[in-house]
Amino acid sequence: MRSFHVHSTMRCEKGLIHSIESFGTVDGPGVRMVIFFQGCPLRCLYCHNPDTWKMDRGEEMSADDILSMYEKNRAFYEPRGGITATGGEPLMQLGFLTSLFAEARRRGIHTVLDTSGWLYRKELDSDYDELLSCTDYVLLDIKHSNPQGHIDLTGKTQEPVLAFLSKLDEKHIPTMIRHVSVPGITDSEDELSELGRILAHHDNITGLDVLPYHTMGIRKYHEMDIPYHLEGVPAMARDEARKNRDIIIEAYHKERSRLNLKYDS
Repeated sequence: MRSFHVHSTMRCEKGLIHSIESFGTVDGPGVRMVIFFQGCPLRCLYCHNPDTWKMDRGEEMSADDILSMYEKNRAFYEPRGGITATGGEPLMQLGFLTSLFAEARRRGIHTVLDTSGWLYRKELDSDYDELLSCTDYVLLDIKHSNPQGHIDLTGKTQEPVLAFLSKLDEKHIPTMIRHVSVPGITDSEDELSELGRILAHHDNITGLDVLPYHTMGIRKYHEMDIPYHLEGVPAMARDEARKNRDIIIEAYHKERSRLNLKYDS
């Protein structure tokens, strides 16, 4: 019997891992070992890793299995790098994620969590306190700034994501916001400006990465015989994504100014 537990609030000895990338340069500071967790509760229309959705594949691994791989190349990752837990959705395996990060912290390894935050629940606050006590940095994916738009895009409500952002702010966890800009879905001036206004109410945000929608995941959908609902939507140019980022930043600054809060330039 497998020993991992989906969204377990108890420490778990083993987790279900989709894959591990040994050389990650866009998943937190420095060069990082990136651990892709199996399982995700969202069904984002633009997801390029549908093979991570279900808990019916992957490899069982312990924290020591993973960190032993890191230790073999530790000099390669340091001084600025570390490990990043991504997915899928790492919070699907909260117990194992906490065990992994706690052991990494004990070994002096920098930890980054890449998450949608959707699984956060206030009633599990003490469990999240434990996880965040050994989390150095968070990459938080905010899928859509509008509540209904979030449901249309991901199949799930927006509220837990914003609650998790507030939790990160409360715990003073440095957080980079990620937002995928999709033509016709998450690229309107209203949607982008509202995201800027949302972010302006939090003091722990260290940066904003607006990622242009791409179509590289379509092949997986065809191979897995899964409908791809954005068929025909063109990839977004990086220049367009940069312009969209500027709209978010402008709205952020205006809202911070309205609130009479100090903001970074």
